[in-house]
Amino acid sequence: VQLQASGGGLVHTGESLRLSCAISGDLVSANSMGWYRQAPGKEREEVARMHPIGSTVYADSVKGRFTISSDNAKNTVYLQMNSLKPTDAGIYYCNRLMAQWDWGQGTQVTVSS
Repeated sequence: VQLQASGGGLVHTGESLRLSCAISGDLVSANSMGWYRQAPGKEREEVARMHPIGSTVYADSVKGRFTISSDNAKNTVYLQMNSLKPTDAGIYYCNRLMAQWDWGQGTQVTVSS
């Protein structure tokens, strides 16, 4: 399975980004998927998850600002990030929640104050 995350970039505080994660080799619809971020010097943390039935869970730090979604036809998971803060910066990855696949390169998000 390959994960291709994209959509990161440099934005200012308060701006938005939409991340995409295209999966090849398995079906998004068959897995509980998550978005994770790793800030410099910190461990990777989960910020959002989505189950096949459509339920979602968010970390307290992003609740109300981030939205995880998927397009099964495109086999892609998205993370809409609004009202970005400098503390949201890091490398963002997607993966399934259990028996995780290789993480891939992720996509870098930088938020300037």
